[in-house]
Amino acid sequence: MKATAERVTAAVLIIGDEILSGRTQDTNLNAIAKFLGAHGVDLAEARVVGDIKDEIIAALNALRGRYDYVLTTGGIGPTHDDITADCVAEAFGVELYEHPEIIAMLTARWGAEPNAARRRMARVPEGGELIKNPVGGPPGFMIGNVFVMAGVPQVMRGMLEDVGWRLKGGAVVVSRTVRVEGFGEGLIAEPLERVAKAHPDMSLGSYPFFTPDGYGSNLVLRGRDPDEIEATIGELVDALAEAGITGPIIDPPAPVASQATGA
Repeated sequence: MKATAERVTAAVLIIGDEILSGRTQDTNLNAIAKFLGAHGVDLAEARVVGDIKDEIIAALNALRGRYDYVLTTGGIGPTHDDITADCVAEAFGVELYEHPEIIAMLTARWGAEPNAARRRMARVPEGGELIKNPVGGPPGFMIGNVFVMAGVPQVMRGMLEDVGWRLKGGAVVVSRTVRVEGFGEGLIAEPLERVAKAHPDMSLGSYPFFTPDGYGSNLVLRGRDPDEIEATIGELVDALAEAGITGPIIDPPAPVASQATGA
């Protein structure tokens, strides 16, 4: 029997009153989840907190102690409510300082010494490392297992490119779908559960659909061992047939990515 591949986990902490109020729609979580998956890192939890210092610190400390990595978005701009850097520094028990490289960057951009508001974007916790911002503007930073990035989606996605090489990745998750048409979940549940119990290291889920042409369910299998995935598809098709469910449509396998490695 093959040993279970190492699972590397991460959490996302989305910071900002504007997300909780509904004024701004978050699109970063989806981008981060896909990015982490491609690097063999499971996104295990996501939280949204407002611009409240104690709540940000509490959430950050809980998540960084539970998972291998924490990625934060939002709250590193120039205004008074951009307090993420302050919270991260306090969580790690270190001081903030103005990073000379960021000060020089801001000076070059505006052609003069940055004002007090802009200097807020140059503050980095002691011991932090910069995360490049290829889009323009100040960088983010990393300290311990925490990556602090901007909330603006275009900027955040740019910063992610300087995060990937720092991750210690696990085995990339493989996902396959068995589509069943014309049968409801009431019939699918028993054979699906039976196969799922036989493969505890895999995830098997049912996602029903309803269209003008009919109804059914997409049965999604996720795991780190491509050979086990293929074998389980066969077991599932057989179990469905025993329950009188015929004609499943199996999606073609995607190219298998190699195990992700990080620095």
